[in-house]
Amino acid sequence: MKRKLGAVNALYPSLTVLAGAVVDGRPNFITVAHVGILNHATPQYLSISLVKSRHTARGIREHGQFSICLPSEDLVAETDYVGMVSGRDVDKSGLFELFAGDLPFAPLIARCPVCMELTLHETLDLTTHDVFVGRLEATWADEDVVLDGRVDFAKSRPLLYDPLRRYWTLGRVAAQAWSVGKTLKNKERK
Repeated sequence: MKRKLGAVNALYPSLTVLAGAVVDGRPNFITVAHVGILNHATPQYLSISLVKSRHTARGIREHGQFSICLPSEDLVAETDYVGMVSGRDVDKSGLFELFAGDLPFAPLIARCPVCMELTLHETLDLTTHDVFVGRLEATWADEDVVLDGRVDFAKSRPLLYDPLRRYWTLGRVAAQAWSVGKTLKNKERK
């Protein structure tokens, strides 16, 4: 029997990322678990959702650029800390070794196995939150997490977040997409 929970968001676990922007002349990062892929065509658009008053949000609005860095499980303490403190009160620019990409206002974290640079395409006003829709300009990945020109997430070991405020790591592969369903398609033909 199902239990009605009301309007409870159940789209978890969610990928945990570190979103970066330059605020007051220095790099700042915030932990974000509300991210989205808006399309697969070129150009690609991704989104992050931030409370309007967040320090990083100000930098995104001001410069029209931001980064999305995917921390591995090795960075769980740093990832959690970045989400617990505000850049208004703590200078988070020295917490990570940074590297320069193509966009000057989208700081990238060297220890994150995957980092993306985005230009701001649109901001959606959702009362308490802004959803920043960014056009993906470049993706940077450590050589050892790339397989056939794509990121192998088993190798990058990303962090996931759940509504009970826990971080998770990936488990085993359940099946190969665009393949396992063929067993049902074949039964359909009989």
